[in-house]
Amino acid sequence: MTSDRLTLFSFRSSDHRGTLEKPGRVVTVIEREFWETLDDPLAALESESASIGKVWGAAYHIPASHAEEVHDYLDEREINGYTAHFTPFHAISPVATNTVAKVPEVDDTTPITCMVYIGQPTNPQFLRERGERDAENVAQVISDSQGKSGKNTEYLYLLEKALEGIGLGTADVHVTDLVKRVKDIKADDQPEAEEQEAARDVRKYLASAVDAVHGDKIE
Repeated sequence: MTSDRLTLFSFRSSDHRGTLEKPGRVVTVIEREFWETLDDPLAALESESASIGKVWGAAYHIPASHAEEVHDYLDEREINGYTAHFTPFHAISPVATNTVAKVPEVDDTTPITCMVYIGQPTNPQFLRERGERDAENVAQVISDSQGKSGKNTEYLYLLEKALEGIGLGTADVHVTDLVKRVKDIKADDQPEAEEQEAARDVRKYLASAVDAVHGDKIE
């Protein structure tokens, strides 16, 4: 967990989840102090969040033998507006439970320093206009966008599942709100089936990644 920051679907994706002609929407992490200057349309949702001012995620240890290779890969993957930054990361208590009512307790031990890719507000891909960050606008764009890494809806659905799986018991409120809006828009397209397909694709990818690492090669 990192503090004094929050995630927003306030970044255009013109490669992985959209195109140059029709960019999708992806998340970035911004300083809470800056967010408070935005007159953000999601302010009401954030004020309801039990994890306000915190960004929950997972930290990964990369073996030294693969560090340069992984760094180069991430630099290439995140080239569309994201830059590497270093931030303190607080581990959650191992006794935390997956219940909606309880936010995991932060461990009192010294935080570890993690590298994270962030789309800065100074980048042209950041959505400066309030109307572009409106939840219904973002949901409509996500429901219609697709890039070289797949559908924008897949990105959203899997983000929600990932957040649910790290100990919160539920995703960030604005992510859950977007999922509901997108599913309402795509009601005739069976969004649940699409969500299940996305989950299967990720399981296949993770299995192949484990095989690649065990073979001392990352593809």
